[in-house]
Amino acid sequence: MSEWLERIGAIEDLEDAEFDPALVAELEKSAGDGFGGPIRFSTPTFKEYDSSELKGCGKNSFPAFSITAGACALDCDHCQAKILEPMIPATKPDMLDRKVRALIRLQNLQGFLLSGGSNRRNEIRYERFYPVIEGLKRDFPHLKIAIHTALTDEKGARRMEAAGVDTAMMDVIGAQETIRDVYHLDRPVEDFEATLAALASTSMEVSPHIVVGLHYGEILGEANALDMVSRHAVNALVLVVIMPFYAKPGTFKTPATGDVGRIFLEARRRLPDKQVLLGCARPPGMHKRVTDAYAVMAGLDGIAFPADGAVAVANAIGRQYHQEHACCSIKIGAKLEAGARKGLTGEGNARVPTVAA
Repeated sequence: MSEWLERIGAIEDLEDAEFDPALVAELEKSAGDGFGGPIRFSTPTFKEYDSSELKGCGKNSFPAFSITAGACALDCDHCQAKILEPMIPATKPDMLDRKVRALIRLQNLQGFLLSGGSNRRNEIRYERFYPVIEGLKRDFPHLKIAIHTALTDEKGARRMEAAGVDTAMMDVIGAQETIRDVYHLDRPVEDFEATLAALASTSMEVSPHIVVGLHYGEILGEANALDMVSRHAVNALVLVVIMPFYAKPGTFKTPATGDVGRIFLEARRRLPDKQVLLGCARPPGMHKRVTDAYAVMAGLDGIAFPADGAVAVANAIGRQYHQEHACCSIKIGAKLEAGARKGLTGEGNARVPTVAA
């Protein structure tokens, strides 16, 4: 038995978890390659969060707004627009401007995510909202703005940059079958890489997303998506895991945690000098606990809404961590000195104090 497997086996929150011994041994061996610096646990405020180890933040320090409310023309099999439901509706520019300014005034808003449903070509029409972004950035230079770009071109990317967007995020899909069958979209894989190239040519921070198991829970296209990301000057890669809970009943299976963990390790190896993060979406329950444990062991740089046990795993393998109330793709809020926060030591059940937003 590897030393890591023995250590995580002693963690109370993971006592019923099943880990792949060969994968854990490989992850432990890979730690010698220099992976495994401090990890960031992100707890943005667009949904409630509380765990046995970390506490959420009650303030709207980094909310998400949808310019289409809950509407999306694609109605992809994996999501069916449900991911938009917890976002704050901002269907008109003046609505976005009014809500953001109110949150800045009343709750010390530090930044926000702008998103929305796509049209039939997987594009989101943000044009009429750019003057609002320009005005907000002019009046509040500290404000950090992230945007889900969907598919765009160089002109569209330059317009986002000119408006003052700080971070651009997009899904990278590596299999044509997935684009056709899951997304119901008539666009080639090459359009996703072209969008990535356009965004990477700007001064914005670029944080592409890869959905593990997007093809009905099968592993298909993830390796090609990693290849595409590795060819461009991105700032971070965000990995998420398909959630059958959102899907049409009976269409998706849940990817095995071991398969997910191996993709984490492959992403870490292919992007050794980039931030690799585990984003918000992944199956709940014990699957999430094991997934998050693999993310910590694989040397990922951050986890959004970490599961119970994630902090204990970090402590067990000697990884320092800190908490931020911001979207995992963008760094805002309090910064901690290295080593200032080590969390649980395994000697008790002390809770970790939250970082002020």
